[in-house]
Amino acid sequence: MTQSTRRPLDPIADAARFEAVVCIPTFRRPEMLRTTLESIVAQATQVAFAVVVVDNDASAPVGLEVAQSFFRDGRLAGVAAVEPRQGNVHAINAAFRLAQERFPAAEYFLMIDDDERAEPQWLEEMVASAREGADIVGGPVTPIFPAEAKPAYRDHPVFWPAFGETGPVPIIYGTGNCLLRREVFDGLAEPSLDPRFNFLGGGDTEFFTRCRRAGFKFFWRQEAQIYEQVTPGRLALGWVLRRSLATGAINYSIDRLAARSLRQRLLLIAKNLALGPVSLQRALRMLRESKHPLAATHPIGIAIGRLLASVGAMPQPYRYSS
Repeated sequence: MTQSTRRPLDPIADAARFEAVVCIPTFRRPEMLRTTLESIVAQATQVAFAVVVVDNDASAPVGLEVAQSFFRDGRLAGVAAVEPRQGNVHAINAAFRLAQERFPAAEYFLMIDDDERAEPQWLEEMVASAREGADIVGGPVTPIFPAEAKPAYRDHPVFWPAFGETGPVPIIYGTGNCLLRREVFDGLAEPSLDPRFNFLGGGDTEFFTRCRRAGFKFFWRQEAQIYEQVTPGRLALGWVLRRSLATGAINYSIDRLAARSLRQRLLLIAKNLALGPVSLQRALRMLRESKHPLAATHPIGIAIGRLLASVGAMPQPYRYSS
């Protein structure tokens, strides 16, 4: 059958045939979501997969209609829903939960953001790593910069993946390109991501930190490429500096949750204080290596973000206006 004459699959009746589910949380990006879904349609894979889209804008769920149009015409099999509680943690948790409930035979749960597009081999590469024994697989989200982007932004670490080679890694940090085996969800308490990180960000990093403590194996698949269009609004000094501060606040918040005894809390205070001179050393090294002063502000911003968070000054970059 051609794409235009495919029979739309009933996600309930056909649930048992799907081995993997691609989850996509979305918020007010209908055209970007359309590009993301088109890249999922184009996957070159033998893995039977479905798609779950969760729209996080209950007042105007434009992403819901975009997703349903792909399901109606048979280009993709899956379900779409609205998560009325605002925040990226609620949307991600809802997507993973819905995927597990609607597709009980699925073993692999992948996630891609609504401003990204996957290369055709993405799903095949991610599932291959899981079949080889990895519990959690991460892959690169490679930025695509506008032509006018200056080198200081193109080389800044906030835009680039944490790893660059295929192989085992100690942890991954984001859900923008990831795969989790069903056993990961079974082995951790609900909800998957901690709602306390809902507007700060970093709920995925905190989740993966708990996964590491639980003994799950992480793997990086460099060949599983996803691309993200860098919007002009991110090519600004204020955005980059706020991102560095938020990273520091996230790191501190994760450490603070783990510091349960008095001794651990005292060590956390010592770590915050030590990061001041350490961040200056890192900044000087980055300045020598990158030649861009903006990149060198990143470790200093992280240290300042940690200190501000320790006295209750938390940024909320993911709090949206209605």
